Amino acid sequence: MSATSAEAPDAATFPYKRTCPFSQPAEYPEMVEKDVSEVTLSGSGLRIWTVTGYHTIRQLLTDPRVSASRKHANFPFYFIAPPEFRTETSFIGYDGEEHSRTRRKAALTFTNRQVQRLRPRIEEIVDEYLDRMLAMTPVVDLHHAFSLPVPMTVICELLGIPDDKHDFFIKHGTALLGGHSSAEERQAAIVEVNAYVDDLIQLKKREPGDDLLSRAMAAYEESGEAYTDRDLFNMVRLLMNGGHETTASQISLGTAYLLEHPELIARMKADPSLVKPTVEELVRIATIGDTAVPRVALEDIEIGGQTIRKGDGILCLGLAANRDPEVFPEPDEVIPERGSRKHLGFGHGVHHCIGADLARLELEIVWSKLFDRIPTLALAKPLLEIPRKEGAVIYGLWELPVRW
Repeated sequence: MSATSAEAPDAATFPYKRTCPFSQPAEYPEMVEKDVSEVTLSGSGLRIWTVTGYHTIRQLLTDPRVSASRKHANFPFYFIAPPEFRTETSFIGYDGEEHSRTRRKAALTFTNRQVQRLRPRIEEIVDEYLDRMLAMTPVVDLHHAFSLPVPMTVICELLGIPDDKHDFFIKHGTALLGGHSSAEERQAAIVEVNAYVDDLIQLKKREPGDDLLSRAMAAYEESGEAYTDRDLFNMVRLLMNGGHETTASQISLGTAYLLEHPELIARMKADPSLVKPTVEELVRIATIGDTAVPRVALEDIEIGGQTIRKGDGILCLGLAANRDPEVFPEPDEVIPERGSRKHLGFGHGVHHCIGADLARLELEIVWSKLFDRIPTLALAKPLLEIPRKEGAVIYGLWELPVRW
């Protein structure tokens, strides 16, 4: 396969649309049979490989012969990416020791122990936004009234970003990760966000506070480990991009699924111990980052019966892998008793989502409180009529109209 070929595809270009928010695209079953397939990317026309097998993806994501760097010519963007998308990146786009070094620095102040200390404040934030929502007259858009502001408030407080900047980051996060943005809109968003983050770092240097960014700088100074403004910048950008849009999408999608399956809500109310495993199942079945794990081969790789040539782009399709019936019996069903963390909803390997524990905690608190506070919550529109973020980096719903 020529990775740089832009020849017209025989079928629709990738990414493909889901038949419903919780089903695979119609093209996936055939791709699953092949495990490794060729597709043509929309926007660029680039021919790349997709990998769908659970075990094949896990193998690939621990293989040093693949790169996460966006600087490769055939990095599989499936939208028209501005130049900044190749040069301005966080450690999710680094390889080897560079990745390990910068990730360790972020992890210094983002451990599971520290995340668990946030529980009381996250509970307060969830209650605050539920109070606001309950003061509204239905129909209410739960996505914008609740799903977006809850994780945004959490991550902004973590980083010491003032309340009046929350809408700024929601707007630009949607532009960067949504499916409707033009290259110009993405470029404008990244320039504005970068400028703000640079200013924030300088402010925290002058006036440190009780926030993750200030604590990170203090921890580095105390340990004697060298760091740069770029390290801090990468940490902030990653947590901003990955800490609100992803969780917001998962809140709305998971809530929609639960409202369509009220028996699951009843079971969680009757047995709160089922909330955590239900979170894992909802992350698995939604797989909002289905197309968010791109790689490039650094040398020829034999995998899934195919030869992926050096320089070829690769997309690891988590949605297909998370429906592997050999790994997840009855894969299209949410089964709380399964509650396994072996799904690929947070990735795998050295690039496993650094904010997974925070996301899990937020989702646990949200779904523990939401249906207790609003027991009559219901969709105000049929699920299939709600617009979805097809073609977005992070899959989700554009809105979630509800009533009670």
